[in-house]
Amino acid sequence: MIKGKSIFVAGVGSIGTELIRQLAPLNKLFIFDLDETRVFDLVEELRFRGCKISGRTGDIRDKELVEEMFEVSKPDYVFHCAALKHVAPSMLIPREYITTNILGTLNILETARKYKTKKLINISTDKVVNGDSIMGQTKKVAERLTKLYGYISVRFGNVMASRGSVLEIWQRQIENNEPLTVTDERMTRYMMTIPEACKLLVKAAETGKPGDILIMDMGKKINILQLAKDILKKANKQENIKMIGIREGESLEEKLMTEEEEKRAIKQDEFFILHRLGYPETAIKTAIKKHKCCELYT
Repeated sequence: MIKGKSIFVAGVGSIGTELIRQLAPLNKLFIFDLDETRVFDLVEELRFRGCKISGRTGDIRDKELVEEMFEVSKPDYVFHCAALKHVAPSMLIPREYITTNILGTLNILETARKYKTKKLINISTDKVVNGDSIMGQTKKVAERLTKLYGYISVRFGNVMASRGSVLEIWQRQIENNEPLTVTDERMTRYMMTIPEACKLLVKAAETGKPGDILIMDMGKKINILQLAKDILKKANKQENIKMIGIREGESLEEKLMTEEEEKRAIKQDEFFILHRLGYPETAIKTAIKKHKCCELYT
């Protein structure tokens, strides 16, 4: 377990919040998010428990503010959990997703390198593999940038009970006696819990190497229609499901890896690891000596 470190967490959504709660007792935490109330509440909660934590409201698109946070925290570890994550809105407001998921990530990466951060863990998504949504494509670029800068990414499937997840939507619909909405009877998804997601993040920080991508072995995909039926049954509700059709940018099924990645993935305990492909370290160091433009790879 990580302990005695200075840790900067960008993004206090469902995963970021749980991660912060797990890390705060043994480390010094600095948290950063646009949501003023979530930052304030989390800082107050953990300070009451005796944790060393401070927070700041702000936007990862503001590079000066990001640098100010790094100057204050001088983090050993960075967990980059801040992103716009919904598929359908990304097709309507692509600029917001590009500036947040790509340029915002670049601000975090450049600043981490400037302050010689030991490890940075970027949250990626299975939608980088075969989805054609703006969200998936911007996260794919973020994943590639993270690899380029020598840091680590983790790919998640759908995180159950996270903010805005299908389970949260269905819970609200059940409470309002509304039909559960399902896009297509053929749709399948990989599902993981928030604790499983946090476990993957900590594992990446502890064992990941520069440029690695870590992916949890999530077993079989779940049919979303069947999941809706099971939830209604457990809630003792009559089966009431409304098919709404696939929205632009969505896909019937998602994969955790490309075919090429599946061939070279290394299984380690509950995870698959994709090591960075590229020149051997000796070749990179030789090139750096000859060409100052290769300084990025040091």
